[in-house]
Amino acid sequence: MPARMNGNPNDPLNPEKLDPAVLHDDTSFALNKIAFFQYISVAVFLFLIAGFWKLQVQNNELYSEAAERNRIKSTPIIAPRGKILDREGRTIVDNHSSFSVYLSRENLKEEHLPAIAAGLNLDFEELTGRLRRFRSRPKYQAILIKDELTPAEIAFVESHHDPDTFPELELLHGQQRLYPRDNLLAHVIGYVGEVTEAELDLADFVKYNQGDVIGKAGIERQYNEILMGVDGQRQVVVDNKGNEREVLRYTDAEAGRSLQLTVDLDMQIVAEMAMEGRRGSVVAMDPRNGEILAMVSRPAFDPSKFAGRIRRKDWDEIMNNDEKPMLNRAIQANLAPGSTFKPLVALAALENGLIDENTTFHCPGGMSFYGHYHSCHKKTGHGTVNLHQALAQSCDVFFYNVGNRLGIDRLAKLGEIAGLGKETGIDLPFEYRGILPSTKWKARTLRQQWYPGDMISVAIGQGYLAITPLQLAVMTGGIAAGGVWQRPRLVKDPNRMEPRKSDVNIENINRVVYGMYGVVNQGGTGRVARLPGIEVCGKTGTAQLASNALLKSSAKLAAELKDNAWFVAFAPRVDAEVVVSVLFEAGGHGDQAAPIARDVMKAYFDKKSRIVNRLPTLALAPHGSKGFAN
Repeated sequence: MPARMNGNPNDPLNPEKLDPAVLHDDTSFALNKIAFFQYISVAVFLFLIAGFWKLQVQNNELYSEAAERNRIKSTPIIAPRGKILDREGRTIVDNHSSFSVYLSRENLKEEHLPAIAAGLNLDFEELTGRLRRFRSRPKYQAILIKDELTPAEIAFVESHHDPDTFPELELLHGQQRLYPRDNLLAHVIGYVGEVTEAELDLADFVKYNQGDVIGKAGIERQYNEILMGVDGQRQVVVDNKGNEREVLRYTDAEAGRSLQLTVDLDMQIVAEMAMEGRRGSVVAMDPRNGEILAMVSRPAFDPSKFAGRIRRKDWDEIMNNDEKPMLNRAIQANLAPGSTFKPLVALAALENGLIDENTTFHCPGGMSFYGHYHSCHKKTGHGTVNLHQALAQSCDVFFYNVGNRLGIDRLAKLGEIAGLGKETGIDLPFEYRGILPSTKWKARTLRQQWYPGDMISVAIGQGYLAITPLQLAVMTGGIAAGGVWQRPRLVKDPNRMEPRKSDVNIENINRVVYGMYGVVNQGGTGRVARLPGIEVCGKTGTAQLASNALLKSSAKLAAELKDNAWFVAFAPRVDAEVVVSVLFEAGGHGDQAAPIARDVMKAYFDKKSRIVNRLPTLALAPHGSKGFAN
């Protein structure tokens, strides 16, 4: 050892005897090896740190909830929707007890799906498609696969819901919508359905989740927030086989609030019966406050088919129906109103000093304007007529001349006040605006100038003009109310909006009203609408769907494009209480629609008479008594 320390030249371990190149290679190899292990250690350390950061910091809540859900199962308790009542508090829409089946994807085995579909009478392709649509949702959220289970289907779920058969099935008790029979008030009420993926992309539906059942049309949609309520929840502890061990929390569902409509069920039923087998609409309104007393659109649909999830077969059948049962004709039928528009033309001409009650025009059966011959509906002519006679007999030639004097823009000014060419503001979704033509309207929409000849057709409710049955009721209701046009509404609201008031001369309104009185009571075109002891005022309308020349060219086309029949009426003549507008599609002459309006008004006054006759009995009823049944 001392010799090595002293550097013995014969010692093979003596550094002086080693080759410098070999010594350098060994040192470099050792250093590289150490560096390699250092890099590996750093990489592993960084990987662990990143995983720790993601698990404990970045996604702490996500993984904590996922871990918690391995032992806690949450089941929704669906809140029952609020009831829908008529103006007297009678129930129109209620709920009924039912069972639904959900599919838990945490326990799902795909080989079970064919047997589940068969046991629940489901289409296998629809079931798998529904699962695909919910693929992006967390697996702990169960999926509704069928509601309104039959007793046999309930028995199937109860007998197969166990760890050894179909543990993915969950039976849930809830409330389903119970709609009136025979499609009563279908378009007013609307229906509920599952929110779609397209709707979830819209801002109005941001608060909803896939699978939520919401109002899709009518009152159900318009007041969904009020009717929907707040769902409850049931949380339980489960073991690894899905068996419940302990109930952790139970939150009751909060039922939705009920809504009271302005609709009178008695009038509604009469209106529905009057339109049975016909295509069109009836709107009854109180012109004093805008309350809708009845609203019918036919043909209609069955809202019950939409109450849960509508079957594809039913959906295709409704959508492919040429009669368009989903169209709410009361607010969406944009059609020429025919002669029911003449009272507004007359009022505009009176207001602008272009005619008075003594102005006369001679009707020989037709007249030429701007190179075109326009016939009157009475081919032999009405002779010389004044305003009252022209309204009562619906003389077209008289109004051709009035319209030619008036011009479109002066008519459009009053028409806008009367609520035409825009939504009435009724509390229903998807209302159509109609068309109130003017020089600006034609330039903006058709990029054409307005010609004087265009006004000739508009003056008798044809041409570019298009309104809905509701707009006709509002327009006429304003005339009946002395120049006050109310905003229509379907839900009782003590804080109703201020009506549109005009400075129309009441004497001019009375002249128009007198003419409408003659339509019904003095041998006019709407005499079939008479009611004994009641001064009914009205106006018939016959609206062509094509020109006379086109209809004459084809008998087949003439049969297919039969005229629409319109009738609008109010009563009584002074201080009107009810206005009714009727559209009878392909009904022919306007007098075919008049009996429908007559029956609805009769229902109103008959009921009023019964109530008045029973007032002494009601006054003597004990405190707290209802007096008489609804």
